[in-house]
Amino acid sequence: MLYYLSQFESVLSELRLFQYITVRTLGAAATGFLMMLWISPGWIRRLQRINFSEQKEDERVGVVRKGNKVGTPTMGGIIIIIATAVATLLWAIPTNRYMWLTLGTLVVMGGIGFLDDYWKIKRKNGLSVRGKFLAQLFWAGVVFAVLWLDAETQQRVRELMVPFYKYPVLDLGLLGGFIFLVLVLVGASNAVNLTDGLDGLAIGCTNSVIGAYLLLTYVAGHFNFSSYLQVPFVQGSGELTVFCGSLLGAGLGFLWFNCHPAKIFMGDTGSLALGGAVAMLAVLIKQELLLIIVGGVFVIEAVSVILQTSYFKYTRKRSGTGQRIFKCAPLHHHFEHVEKERAVQENRLPQLMETVIVTRFWILGIIFALIGIATLKIR
Repeated sequence: MLYYLSQFESVLSELRLFQYITVRTLGAAATGFLMMLWISPGWIRRLQRINFSEQKEDERVGVVRKGNKVGTPTMGGIIIIIATAVATLLWAIPTNRYMWLTLGTLVVMGGIGFLDDYWKIKRKNGLSVRGKFLAQLFWAGVVFAVLWLDAETQQRVRELMVPFYKYPVLDLGLLGGFIFLVLVLVGASNAVNLTDGLDGLAIGCTNSVIGAYLLLTYVAGHFNFSSYLQVPFVQGSGELTVFCGSLLGAGLGFLWFNCHPAKIFMGDTGSLALGGAVAMLAVLIKQELLLIIVGGVFVIEAVSVILQTSYFKYTRKRSGTGQRIFKCAPLHHHFEHVEKERAVQENRLPQLMETVIVTRFWILGIIFALIGIATLKIR
């Protein structure tokens, strides 16, 4: 909304600054960050009062979400969504359809995660895998319909862009385009969800991805830059840069309270929302496959769970006893178990591996993001 102040530059020339995406992105990031610092302490206290805290999960197949985190308040994703929405609506152009699609995805996917979190606490069982998938499928259908019915995006939503290539490599058609969108949306949201297992891990890695897409959306929305780097020009996608700024600011603010020892977890409310938002950014600027590189940490974590579960079921069916590839999955828990076993063998106390693992995964996340950005120069 502050964008419209630029129309009064004849009264005060400094108001023209509000028309620049860079200025509004910085403002959105600052707003998101400060809002998180302001509302998080009260939200944490409220969650503690109503006992909305992390519950212990099943480890029978060696796949867990949290380790030794029972009792820590969860559903922190709600305040990430609130801070991002407020900052975005304040600094972005409110008539931009791409902004609304991405913000809508953040809220809807967060809503799905909220139901999952709430039912885990109240009923001890969250949404079924099928129920969660159907909800995500429904929203993917809504998004695809909006893009398909818009003359400007109808052709784009069918096209498959591959990193290192200037032009689309394949026309997926109506059904193929929809299936591809579902894969990106469901895959990204669940990959972030699986990564959320150690203090600061998921949000730290997500911040790297958001930072990369902040730059990518700016390039895609700038005719000269997109032409120079030979990436698809998407008119109006520059407002997604403002959204990225809001989400990055809120993410950094959440990390303030989520770093070890965490005072709050984002829960499925946050992880599904963040993954869905990232997927939507990738879809709208036609950089879906680049997300595999930029979000490399999430891909590794998701693959570790798929391999662990598949191999366990296969060996149990074949020999009657399930076997595991990793000590535990997702992969970050594997490294925790390895250190514990070494400590027992060497008759010593285990090191504080959580901080070490998270820091190293952050480093990998930054490296993957930089590699993804670097691919813009390779065409």
